[in-house]
Amino acid sequence: FASLINNRYTMWKKLTTYLTLIATLLVGLMFFFNFASIIGPEGEVLKIRYYEKIPYLVMLIMLISGCIFSVLTHRLPFLQARVCMLTGLMLIGFQIWLGVDFFNYHNEMVFSPTMLFPLTGAVLEIIAARKALADGMTLQILKNLPERNTGIMSSKSE
Repeated sequence: FASLINNRYTMWKKLTTYLTLIATLLVGLMFFFNFASIIGPEGEVLKIRYYEKIPYLVMLIMLISGCIFSVLTHRLPFLQARVCMLTGLMLIGFQIWLGVDFFNYHNEMVFSPTMLFPLTGAVLEIIAARKALADGMTLQILKNLPERNTGIMSSKSE
């Protein structure tokens, strides 16, 4: 276990990195997908993107910043756990906001399935927070263990 401390983990060896990258990808994809479509009286379709609604754009920028920051804090597991948890909570808040809009306008608009991306990202970020916290606690425990001499034990022979 002592070699675990001495080995420097690269960020690609941790499951936390992959979870946060997938959450970042899901939030980033929301910039390119439609939020909803409105079908007009003559059959024309008006598509609304997430970035066209300024409050959604501000929230998406905050979320993508939090996701990127959670990826970049891979060397500090306790900070990464906090950032992942905060980002996960913000994603849940955004999902609730989208759900309220869905229930308010479900008769007027056809919503995109990308509305579930924040929920998926939140689950991934919270799992990543738990993994980062477990990694941090493991490293903290291993730092406090006394060093063992793994060489040949000397016996007292007099």
